[in-house]
Amino acid sequence: MTRAQPILDALVLRAEETGFAAHGLHVLVDDETAEHHWTPDVRREVHSAAKGVCVLAVGIAADDGVLDVDAPVGASLPGIPLGPGVQEVTLRHLLTMTSGIDMPWSPTERSDWPDLAVEFLRRPSRGRVFQYANASTYTAMRVLETRVGDVGTFVADRLLAPLGIEDVAWERCPNGYVAAGEGIALRTEELARIGRLVRDGGTFDGRRVVDGRWCRAMHTDWVHRDGAGPGYERYAMAGWDGPGRSWRLHGAYGQMVIFDDHGRAVVTVTADDHAGADAFAAAVADELARRLP
Repeated sequence: MTRAQPILDALVLRAEETGFAAHGLHVLVDDETAEHHWTPDVRREVHSAAKGVCVLAVGIAADDGVLDVDAPVGASLPGIPLGPGVQEVTLRHLLTMTSGIDMPWSPTERSDWPDLAVEFLRRPSRGRVFQYANASTYTAMRVLETRVGDVGTFVADRLLAPLGIEDVAWERCPNGYVAAGEGIALRTEELARIGRLVRDGGTFDGRRVVDGRWCRAMHTDWVHRDGAGPGYERYAMAGWDGPGRSWRLHGAYGQMVIFDDHGRAVVTVTADDHAGADAFAAAVADELARRLP
């Protein structure tokens, strides 16, 4: 029995006892893995876990020297009118949700406006305050597009192909740009490969894919949120702090990549249970802390 298997067994039991509607679980401890599936491991939408993909894509472009995350985004999107204060917003601000631009989420937001990025950037900024918005990541990928060409192709070639993940389609807006902070469908095990890449500081099977600073940026330099509930009190580049000593990429309905902050374990979850996701993430964190002190 591997060190991953007892953790998996405990989490499978937890899901079944609580009724958490998981599709799949993948546990990585050091170089050992174990997985369980309640349903076929087909590709499913990972929702906001895709924001981690966006951060890694920006990191690769920055490593190439074609992108500066601290440059004003308006310089990369000339001709777009900027709201008051938006001239100071950088790509880093977009990825850490600190643009201060208020853009309430809508399930049809990519088609609600002639151009979502234009609508987002024309609104005023309240300064460096946390304001979670899918439109923020979408706009960040529009900036990346000006430096690398089609973002879907760039991600497929530079990030997913080195992980052995092929033929991934990314949803697009009516203008043809990638959905960015959502819209990617992956199998549980494929999402776990992204988790392994991040845990291992940007390398996969001995190959450097992205500099480790971008993996660390997902769980350092936290933005603090006053009045938020447990697990939502601090945000970095795509990563939420907690629960416990863990941090995570977290998509709607329970798509989660949960990292033990000691750097050994990653638990990947795919599910259809939005209400139960936080409690299950806490159970994962407790199990990792108990078995990997």
